[in-house]
Amino acid sequence: MALVVRPVAAGPRTIAIPHATTGTDTGAGVAAPPSPAATASLSPDVRLRWVEFERATSLTLVLIAVAAVLVASLLGFLLANRLLQPLRRLGQAAAAVAGGDLSRRSGLGDRRDEVGELGRSFDTMAAALQASDDQRRRFLQDVVHELRTPLTVIDATSSAMLDGVYPLAADHVETIREQAHLLARIVEDLRTLNLAEIGRLPLEMERVEVADLLSATTAAFEARAGGGGQRLLSEAEQGLAVTGDADRLRQVLAALVDNALRHAPPGGEVRLRARAAAGRARVEVEDTGPGVAPADLPRVFDRFYEADPARDRVAGHTGLGLAIVKALVEAHGGRVGVENVVGAGACFWFELPAVADAPDPGTASVEAGDRVAARALADQQTPAPKAARAVDQPDRASPTP
Repeated sequence: MALVVRPVAAGPRTIAIPHATTGTDTGAGVAAPPSPAATASLSPDVRLRWVEFERATSLTLVLIAVAAVLVASLLGFLLANRLLQPLRRLGQAAAAVAGGDLSRRSGLGDRRDEVGELGRSFDTMAAALQASDDQRRRFLQDVVHELRTPLTVIDATSSAMLDGVYPLAADHVETIREQAHLLARIVEDLRTLNLAEIGRLPLEMERVEVADLLSATTAAFEARAGGGGQRLLSEAEQGLAVTGDADRLRQVLAALVDNALRHAPPGGEVRLRARAAAGRARVEVEDTGPGVAPADLPRVFDRFYEADPARDRVAGHTGLGLAIVKALVEAHGGRVGVENVVGAGACFWFELPAVADAPDPGTASVEAGDRVAARALADQQTPAPKAARAVDQPDRASPTP
């Protein structure tokens, strides 16, 4: 019920006090002194009522203010907890990943706000780290496996010779030497691959005629192809040239030709082609073998990848050849790929930026990571020693029967 202020006949203004039940004016009131001087003239009873009214009003206002603060604090706490809970989950997931649990995810990917976007970014990062760690573990396991095989052969052969099981004959010593060479090739291939991937492989950049590259490679493999009853054909556009390290490009092409000859059947054919394609030089090595299984196509350039687990490393192949091909081509600013040919076998190809017909700019040395210098022919003139050339040729994923 509201307080009603009414005028009185004489004296100071009063505040009327309504009846508790009917709400009518009881006639009693508390003086509302207009000024301190008027307040001093009030009777003690009126002054007491006025002070009590002021205290009650102040207490009510304080209680309302305290209640408002408590309610606001409670709402703020609940809201802050709602906002901080996903961040806590993200922090816990980050701590788990930092501790080595790369399979941990934030669980916020289903949200449609900024926090959800942050959670999806974190999950993508964690998945990439997990994939990289899995690849590293597989690589280490493969390295151990590949090194263990020749070491086991060397140990077994030498022990048998020392124990008198094998005579000290030249063929057994040759076996030890072959396995030692295989170990050396694995180590050299790993070094070449690592330098190329981190952009520290020295390349002697010069103008390379693609037709000459194909012609030299064909001549180098003609005897081997003829011995296996295979035909080796080559065709290239004249005047097509690239900028690169001639030895490394010969290594790339020789690796692909060796790979094709090993998979082409007797009486089959391996064809080398080079042509211009959208400002790039495209080199293809196509065979008439059974091709590559579709499931193996995305992984044939991986280190030590074997579609056929029974493949024999004693034949001298390290399983790093195609990985090195990919690394060397990318070091020259190019790209590499493989595809099956309808009615034939597999076609491995690589593309490099073609250069205009111009005088030979001379020899220069650049780092493999410097893609701009790889395309600029001879802008760089600082010589550097050429890295040792890997001698092993690649293995291709064995095709399905």
